[in-house]
Amino acid sequence: MVWSATMVGALLGLGTQMYSNALRKLPYMRHPWEHAVGMGLGVVFVNQLVKWDAQLQEDLDKMLEKAKAANERRYFDQDDE
Repeated sequence: MVWSATMVGALLGLGTQMYSNALRKLPYMRHPWEHAVGMGLGVVFVNQLVKWDAQLQEDLDKMLEKAKAANERRYFDQDDE
């Protein structure tokens, strides 16, 4: 999973830089260091996105478990009525 996210991020950064050069009608590989920076930023962005998604899923599972427990207490623990 990490390698696929890293490759997607690198391609995203490279594609963004090449698209930017194409829009300005410049040579695609005008400043190669800009492509390396774009690829690095893309890798960081996509990997952080994957981490955020995993954390979000854990938080959602905890909230759903709490809601399920609260509903069970509310509707099935009515011995005093």
